[in-house]
Amino acid sequence: MTRTGAEAPEATREAEPQADRRHLPERVPERVPERVPERVPERVPEHGQGGDEERLRRWRLVLGGDAADGTGCRLQGQDAAMDGALTSLYGKGDRAGKGRDRSAGLGASAPSVARWLGDIRKYFPSSVVQVMQRDAIERLGLSALLLEPEMLEAVEADVHLVGTLLSLKHAMPETTKETARAVVRKVVEDLEKRLASRARATLTGALDRSARISRPRHRDIDWNRTIAANLKNYLPEYGTVVPERLVGYGRASQSVKKEVILCIDQSGSMAASVVYASVFGAVLASMRSIATRLVVFDTAVVDLTDQLDDPVDVLFGTQLGGGTDINRALAYCQSQITRPADTVVVLISDLYEGGIRNEMLKRVAAMKAAGVQFVTLLALSDEGAPAYDREHAAALAGLGAPAFACTPDLFPEVMAAAIEKRPLPIPDAA
Repeated sequence: MTRTGAEAPEATREAEPQADRRHLPERVPERVPERVPERVPERVPEHGQGGDEERLRRWRLVLGGDAADGTGCRLQGQDAAMDGALTSLYGKGDRAGKGRDRSAGLGASAPSVARWLGDIRKYFPSSVVQVMQRDAIERLGLSALLLEPEMLEAVEADVHLVGTLLSLKHAMPETTKETARAVVRKVVEDLEKRLASRARATLTGALDRSARISRPRHRDIDWNRTIAANLKNYLPEYGTVVPERLVGYGRASQSVKKEVILCIDQSGSMAASVVYASVFGAVLASMRSIATRLVVFDTAVVDLTDQLDDPVDVLFGTQLGGGTDINRALAYCQSQITRPADTVVVLISDLYEGGIRNEMLKRVAAMKAAGVQFVTLLALSDEGAPAYDREHAAALAGLGAPAFACTPDLFPEVMAAAIEKRPLPIPDAA
């Protein structure tokens, strides 16, 4: 009996593996590799999002089909057309997959370029089209072709194209100028729609808060400043402050409260900043409580204030390129200041000074000592970190006028802080 009882577990142990092997096929098929294709579409779509074929397709478009690309992938249909458009711009090599070695180029005629522009607008999103256009102008020297109306009608308009057109304006024939103005106006109107309402709302609030009154209504009391002004009246036994003097926000009025001078470097590297600054200048000029002046400079100084009602006129009044004389520009701005304590001067420049450096710094120091709020923007654009003169930037920071790059979306906040005389919202990356 004892052996029989001892043998039973052995029988059980032998039976268990057999039972496992017997049931194994019932549990495994879901993970058997041979059955995976049943859950994968028979054909990967030309623009599908998954699978090895899609990954190879994407790498083939990126690498361009040279012998060393290693994908072994041949493109057809729309993919081949996209590849052809990329090859025309970006390079030598067998991007068409037929063993040919050809150089990048769009041909010498405007019709071929116009067709290429139409192709990239068909195959790529607007943001990519704008980058490719910019690269075509820089890499293949297409600036001259932009002087033809047919070309301008085919391009995707953006801030960078506006900068290129402005740099070419003196070379434009009369037949092209109206088309160019239409392209520039479209970009400007799009920017105004995106930026104007927020800028007006932010600056209106800042103007109201900057006008302090001593006998405000209850809803107009600035509690933070009221408490700060009455800390000497703190009663510890009651844990409260007795406000002997109330500080409140003033209500908006039709009178001019602040003067803003935009001083813009129009050297070639500042093209995007000139476009954005012109749009903001027009927005500021439309606000009755701000007296706005717009000054552009290279080695000469031009006051475009009388054209602020139309930012397109402002842009066509600029002359992109040339040298830089910041000291001369600031001297002119300084001569236009009548109420220093109520004035904000915004210098938009990469600070590569061709004038007298020490005089420039003395002017900034003198304006700040008189009560002017001085703001230095190394760039007013979405292009990322700009190149700038770090020595001059450090010298301005030592005067209490830190220099930093600013995006168009941040500009209203910067101006609001300057109007209210509080610390500027300087980006961490600056």
